[in-house]
Amino acid sequence: MSSLRLISSVASKRHLSLSPLSWRAYATPATFKPQEKDPQLGDYPDLPWVSDQELPARGWWDQQMRRNFGDPIQEYDEVLSMWGPDAPPIPPHKALFQLSLAFSAFVGFGFLCKYALVPERPTVPREYPYSGLVRELGGLEENKAREETEEIDE
Repeated sequence: MSSLRLISSVASKRHLSLSPLSWRAYATPATFKPQEKDPQLGDYPDLPWVSDQELPARGWWDQQMRRNFGDPIQEYDEVLSMWGPDAPPIPPHKALFQLSLAFSAFVGFGFLCKYALVPERPTVPREYPYSGLVRELGGLEENKAREETEEIDE
């Protein structure tokens, strides 16, 4: 029983000395394993993942496809060719930042127009005596809307 108390006290001291991010322990340490070469490719060269749209426009045997005669074709040529999806000209995180900046500018301009650029009323609102002519119009009870009934007038 005393050994169990000793282990629990050591474990609690250990957790107190570590930062909260390192409290979680894994059964096996995470190690990086390089991706193995596809066995179906055999001795075919492992070409880099670069879109043909990012290559320079001049200096190729085939100007349109940006390829020289006899060059090996990428395994995923449908995606990386000139006819594949367009490569983004700017990184996605920068595009998201610019989109949010434009959106906040539109919202800010809307608030500016709604609250800061609204002119004051050119006239004074009309004021009626006796609490807004309540007595002259017959009182509050007389001016209420009629209740809906299910009776049909014939």
